[in-house]
Amino acid sequence: MPKIRAATVAEHRQLQRAALLDAARALLVEGGRDALTFAALAVRTGLARSSVYEYFRSRAAVVEELCATDLPLWAAEIEAGMAACDSAGERIEAYVRGQLQLASDPRHRAVVAISELELDDAARERIRSAHSSLVTLVVKSLADLGHEHPRLAAVVLQGAVEAAVRQAERVGAEEAGVIAEVTVALALHGLGTAESTRAPTSRRL
Repeated sequence: MPKIRAATVAEHRQLQRAALLDAARALLVEGGRDALTFAALAVRTGLARSSVYEYFRSRAAVVEELCATDLPLWAAEIEAGMAACDSAGERIEAYVRGQLQLASDPRHRAVVAISELELDDAARERIRSAHSSLVTLVVKSLADLGHEHPRLAAVVLQGAVEAAVRQAERVGAEEAGVIAEVTVALALHGLGTAESTRAPTSRRL
């Protein structure tokens, strides 16, 4: 009986934790980073505000767990979009557009903003590592296009995508569309062929 009771308590806490994360997602979508407060989480979940602290010590802790839970799901969405494509070029385009579309999600924007402001260095590094893992999704597609250094090109491409994401976050939807087109063109025509991406053997000064 004690074992059954312990399991029930653990399951209840897990459900409450999941409910708090769902409430946090909803608040971020509705009101951005300023909407995510422990008072609002308490109202959304029916918990006392003091009870919320039993699950998360701070708002940063909520965001860190959201990142740990949601980043793999976001990566899976991008991977699924790529898998639905027929050619290497289309997969690369889906890779670029998938990340830019994700960046337009208000929840993603709010999580990134809070992450940059409130998480400690170790947590930010874990999030950066999770983002960096996206490069593995595009290495094979670059190799299929004949790139001589597909992994290096994937890292460079991811850097370009992240720069495009930062730019898109500061502009309206129409201009963000232009940024997407420019980034896709860079990915396909600036990095896409062996001839255009062959490393130089010498440099003229």
